[in-house]
Amino acid sequence: MKFTAFIFAALIGLLAIAGPTHAAPMGYKNSWMIMGDFSKTYQEFSFNYATTANDAIGFSASAMQTDDYVKRQQNAELVYTRKVARWNLPNAQANIWFIGGLGSTTGNGFEGSKAMASPGLQVDYETTRFYSMASARVYAAQGATSNITTARLGGSFYEVDYDQPQPWLVIEARRMTFVSNQYEFTPMLRVIHNRYFVEVGANLSGQPRFNFMYNY
Repeated sequence: MKFTAFIFAALIGLLAIAGPTHAAPMGYKNSWMIMGDFSKTYQEFSFNYATTANDAIGFSASAMQTDDYVKRQQNAELVYTRKVARWNLPNAQANIWFIGGLGSTTGNGFEGSKAMASPGLQVDYETTRFYSMASARVYAAQGATSNITTARLGGSFYEVDYDQPQPWLVIEARRMTFVSNQYEFTPMLRVIHNRYFVEVGANLSGQPRFNFMYNY
């Protein structure tokens, strides 16, 4: 797909200029974060800049298509991320995030482009050995609205020092109404470091999935 090629080209260009990351949709103040999510039915590349410790602004390009490629839709939007709340517990951390975008969408189910808004919430809780997350986001456009609902559970294999990579097993349940009303279950191996994480896995139909996040 031309849109997927555009995403990968943008990714290569930004990694060429890139330089501590948590499982969060934004980094620390004055940091840049690059994120990607690639599978058969969904591809997204995004980046943001943290203007404060609680706010980030960025750009996202994403594409969705059904398994048979009959339906396709592409989104391009400016995205605002806000850390609504954080609880620093003795051995854990919990967060609530708002993630919302404004932009346009195109697809083969309608003519031209449509204005789109994409409000969403993410809630997560993590320790050094356990991770959980739930999120919901609506992609609202006239006559072309869909939503993505996600839940994740993960556990690390062993403790590591702060500056060492740590392997995790993560299981995700995701429903994308544009693709299907059924949930897609994907086990993934995650390696997380203080600056990045990468995830590689496949859903129960054998379709591969690759995710990454890099903060600098």
